[in-house]
Amino acid sequence: MAARSLWQLEDAIIARLRTCATFRDLLRAHGLAVRLCLSQSSYVATQIVHICNAHGRAAHAARVFAQIPAPNLHLHNAMIKAYAQNHLHRDAVEVYVRMLRCLPHPSTAGFSVGDRFTYPFLLKACGALAASRLGRQVHAHVARSGCESHAVVQNSLIEMYTRCGDLSTARKAFDGMREKDVVSWNTLISAHARMGQMRRARELFYSMPDKTVVSWTALVSGYTAVGDFTGAVEVFRLMQMEGFEPDDVSIVAVLPACAQLGALELGRWIYAYCSKHGMLGKVYICNALMEMYAKCGCIEEALQLFHGMSEKDVISWSTAIGGLAAHGRAREAVRLFEVMDREGRVMPNGITFVGLLSACSHAGLVDEGLRYLDQMKEDYGVEPGVEHYGCVVDLLGRSGRIQRALDTIRGMPVPPDGKIWGSLLSACRSHGDVETAVVAAERLVELEPGDVGNLVMLANVYGAAGRWGEVASTRKEIRSRSTRKTPGCSMIEVDNVVREFVAGQDLGPELGGIATVLDILASKLADDEELVDSDCGDAIVFVSG
Repeated sequence: MAARSLWQLEDAIIARLRTCATFRDLLRAHGLAVRLCLSQSSYVATQIVHICNAHGRAAHAARVFAQIPAPNLHLHNAMIKAYAQNHLHRDAVEVYVRMLRCLPHPSTAGFSVGDRFTYPFLLKACGALAASRLGRQVHAHVARSGCESHAVVQNSLIEMYTRCGDLSTARKAFDGMREKDVVSWNTLISAHARMGQMRRARELFYSMPDKTVVSWTALVSGYTAVGDFTGAVEVFRLMQMEGFEPDDVSIVAVLPACAQLGALELGRWIYAYCSKHGMLGKVYICNALMEMYAKCGCIEEALQLFHGMSEKDVISWSTAIGGLAAHGRAREAVRLFEVMDREGRVMPNGITFVGLLSACSHAGLVDEGLRYLDQMKEDYGVEPGVEHYGCVVDLLGRSGRIQRALDTIRGMPVPPDGKIWGSLLSACRSHGDVETAVVAAERLVELEPGDVGNLVMLANVYGAAGRWGEVASTRKEIRSRSTRKTPGCSMIEVDNVVREFVAGQDLGPELGGIATVLDILASKLADDEELVDSDCGDAIVFVSG
């Protein structure tokens, strides 16, 4: 009778816990369980851990778990799930190790104590840690437990191996499945696409019996990730022709491709689609649309979206600040950062400061830029990286402070890259500092020896310094490489078709129309007395055969 009363109390507490809408409600219910001496019940604790997980309170779940002297399998599973879903992957693995030590094995044959609810989240943790060896050990436990036939466990194994970069074993697990579901196909397609293996991703995709929006999106994301933006847009359009409506994930996957291609008409169609389907309330959708508009040259539309957002995150602010800086509206970018800082709701991150420092560079705000660099770590806890120092070097170089720029490079806590030395070299050429230009050009060639363009610039610099012996040896090296620079290209969307133009390309009958437009633009520039910045182009060294 007493035992039955205890069960009834447990059931009553469980019913109370299931009604908890907030974490505060959970704390009250937990307090009631403590007063009723049920706080050490695995049954009650399991429900508390599940609710803590739903509210993102893994730390409280861990405290509850630690108070149970002999947690059962269900409680261990709940704790592994809570840790894995809150990105505390090492803790999830540690709970499993404890479970192996504490729980009795079903037999002396060494069978695993886990079940089909244990392994999906444990395998997720192994994949997130890229712990291939540990994942294989868990796979062996799965096989011994008899859970390998469950579809969720099989899909988790495939996902774990792909996250560890072992696509060969993932494919074996996939091929060994008796019945493959949509998740199985999508997991493998996404993995190949994520690793840039688009040919294999396509082969899997087209052999898939029942495609879903997730399958199409995996392909779109893959093309975007490898830089095949035209392919991403084509797959996105084909998806709609096949009758699949884009969801928010596919929208976010294709918008970067639109931005890179300048596919403004498609971008505007996506905006209208998002508006019609109620997606504009999602911050990440608005962020992606803002970036697309900014990169397509429509900064006003990007700002209109930004100011219309009821909720903004750091990406929203960073995109708006960076967009203003890229469009030459540097002082507005600085003012927007000041508004962000004043409101104090969102803390800036590294990307925010890249946009801010770039704005200072373009506006010639030297003192402000140097101050922001100092404040990054001191006031905001953001460690300056190569990209931030690159902006500052560009800022100092544009203002003619060449020696200060060189000192900044030499004092960097991280190794400078080719872009930084290239920025200094450009500034040296603009301000006639030949000696520093030699230093910058030599470092640039050391960092990027395969780029023949750097050798050409180095020869130019040596020539300006009157070092003709070095000019001759550099030209000889250029000839010995017989390397042709990959021609530059640009893309533009015309009538919903993305056209690519490559330097040196024979344009045929279109050349006349292009030349006419160029003449008109040149005439307008002359009429307005606009001056073209003299440091836009690089001097050419002609190398005789």
